[in-house]
Amino acid sequence: MSRRISGPFVNAGREVVIAESVRTPIGKSHREKGWFRDTHPNAMLAACYRDLIARTGLDPARVEDLVIGCTAPFGEQSRNIARNAWLQAGYPAEVPATTLDRRCGSAQTAVNFAAALVSSGVHDIVIAGGVEHMGHVPMNSPAEISKLYGEPWPAEMWDRYDFVTQGESAELIADQWGISRTEMDEFAVRSHSLAAEAVAAGRFEDEMVRMELDGEVRVGDQTIRPGTSLDTLGELAPVFRPENGRITAGTSSPICDSAAAVVLCTREAAEQHGLRVRARIADQTTVGVDPIIMLTGPIPATRKLLDRNGLTVDDLDLFEVNEAFSSVVLAWQRELKPDETRVNVNGGAIALGHAVGATGARLIATILNEMERRDSELGLVTMCCGGGLGTGTLLERVD
Repeated sequence: MSRRISGPFVNAGREVVIAESVRTPIGKSHREKGWFRDTHPNAMLAACYRDLIARTGLDPARVEDLVIGCTAPFGEQSRNIARNAWLQAGYPAEVPATTLDRRCGSAQTAVNFAAALVSSGVHDIVIAGGVEHMGHVPMNSPAEISKLYGEPWPAEMWDRYDFVTQGESAELIADQWGISRTEMDEFAVRSHSLAAEAVAAGRFEDEMVRMELDGEVRVGDQTIRPGTSLDTLGELAPVFRPENGRITAGTSSPICDSAAAVVLCTREAAEQHGLRVRARIADQTTVGVDPIIMLTGPIPATRKLLDRNGLTVDDLDLFEVNEAFSSVVLAWQRELKPDETRVNVNGGAIALGHAVGATGARLIATILNEMERRDSELGLVTMCCGGGLGTGTLLERVD
């Protein structure tokens, strides 16, 4: 490890390291066939807490805060699920918790906020992550709640913005960057193929919480389709623009259920408690973009992290760019021009699924394991988020 990044985040406070990261299997949000159909989201997140404590040997009373992302904190996910899952796992009531919503970037933001708490000196050890049971608390839950309690977008906002769905935003990206239906289908085939290869090689096993689901222990993900081809994808009809659209179910991330979590701490705390130092948070950012095209955030988020750390795209060894839709990653590639063999090397959300509030922490677990496997130095996780946001986390492996 020859390079040490010394950007604004590092210079602003204490070094923040990742001691461990885990995630559950990703299950379809299906009422009859989904792996988590009979599982409360508390149990999903609690499984991550337990696995982190078991892997690290950390006394749970030493955890000083829990920061967890969830985009639909209603029903089963309400009343601070970060805290509820901790208590359900049987851990000390003295450990506080908070649940936050930054749309699809919620779990990544939770990790970034936790890193800031550690860097600033507020805490030494924090668990961060995310959870989303989209089968039990569907994406349209806010709309149902709006009928009872009012709209999040009143007339004054509609006067300013002609809001569209995320699917239409993905179509607008395809329009702006001239991305063809064939290119998007090819990208989806790549995602499934790489994910299937990763499963066959056991690359997800180190990050996976083993859970007994549907009568058997699951160590994989439910939505990967190894036989996906251009022919099968070509038969799918557009979803968001039936007449002239290019985005299909095959080039969109499946709606799923999952949880993921990360232990962040100071290097001194890691040494004191016998924790591994797997990597450090070299930098982080969040950006805002147009709320209509909305899913372009990874482009300026990546540029901001590269520019302020004196890096080029070629300096980074691996990228995880969330595959909300094929067009999102393809537009990012058009703009940043990375070596595409370094991008989403084990597939992405189009194959694995996108449990929106959990995916950011899942991406961190995935890239961290791959960086170790390849002995890589620098990795970037970036996501698009509903409402026009982009998140970014720069990871550096250190000796």
